[in-house]
Amino acid sequence: MEQHEFDIKIKPDGKVEVHIKGVKGPVCMEYAKLFERIIGKTETVEHTGEYYEPPSGVQVLVDQKVKD
Repeated sequence: MEQHEFDIKIKPDGKVEVHIKGVKGPVCMEYAKLFERIIGKTETVEHTGEYYEPPSGVQVLVDQKVKD
């Protein structure tokens, strides 16, 4: 079974870096969208070699709930 990892760094200036590991193919962008909704605007996106590998068939479903 695939294991997905997120390396999250918060820099002294408040900027956040998220590295998504273990996700093959463009499905990693679903995770990126999730983090963007949590953290805010994305300034840059860099694709690793895993992005260009064939996807493994894993689907990422995000369910967003808003509390009043």
